[in-house]
Amino acid sequence: MKIQATELCKKFNRSVSDGGNKKRSRQEEFLAVNHVSLSVQGGEILGVLGPNGAGKTTLLRMLGKLMKPTSGTVSVIDDSTADTDPVEMTDDIAVKRYIGYLSENTKLYNRLSVREMLRTIAEIYGLDPEATEKRIDQISEVLRLQGFIDNRIERLSTGQKQRASIARCLVHSPQIYIFDEPTLGLDILSSEAIIEFMKSERDRGCGVLYSTHYMEEAQYLCDRIVMIYQGRIVAEGTPRGLMEQTGTENLRETFRAVITQTEQKAAEEKGQESTSAEDKKDDDGEGRV
Repeated sequence: MKIQATELCKKFNRSVSDGGNKKRSRQEEFLAVNHVSLSVQGGEILGVLGPNGAGKTTLLRMLGKLMKPTSGTVSVIDDSTADTDPVEMTDDIAVKRYIGYLSENTKLYNRLSVREMLRTIAEIYGLDPEATEKRIDQISEVLRLQGFIDNRIERLSTGQKQRASIARCLVHSPQIYIFDEPTLGLDILSSEAIIEFMKSERDRGCGVLYSTHYMEEAQYLCDRIVMIYQGRIVAEGTPRGLMEQTGTENLRETFRAVITQTEQKAAEEKGQESTSAEDKKDDDGEGRV
């Protein structure tokens, strides 16, 4: 099972100052995600790295079918049966059945206990009561929820709430996980529990798409990396391969090197465009003499 994005774009509007007048502004379109293509295979963890505002969350929300792209497609491809052709699914509901989506600001039902929330989610996915109870017991053991599964969510610690959020993603036995900064703000033990969970799901054959600002974590955890800047993929490869390409010793230095190279290239292209525009202006002036 794999998830695939092809030429994904997402446009938004933003306000920009109108010339030198700070009191006047105009609306302009910009591409938060700009023709991004990628795929995540079962049995691998793909890390999505980029500075704030690079388009990571927008990309992940489109991959999770929580946001419609302006253009491009997201599909889940079932290639698990060797003797049949792969089956490609693009319908939103069909794709969501295979995906477990988690972000750092996922909202939970505070007045419910963790067990009550999981039963509610299971009912939404159409699980029968007997299968639901069995699945909840399995999830509780994997994520070590036994100590608070019957407590109301509003009384849980930050780490416990994050484990409850992951449990919510597991109810329907997804084959693909999309985690948007899942360890942000967590203590070491809670972070380690989530990292170990992602590794175990990869080893079980699931695909994991994962964004983070913690470079050391990504270097340790990810099989492949894509780096995004201003809505575009600017580098991709294994952590070791990217470090070798940039002559750096760790992923943090690699990230800085890639962003610096990208900005320098953009500045050079802008300078060339300005020079070409000036040359054309001079040529036009000479033609009118």
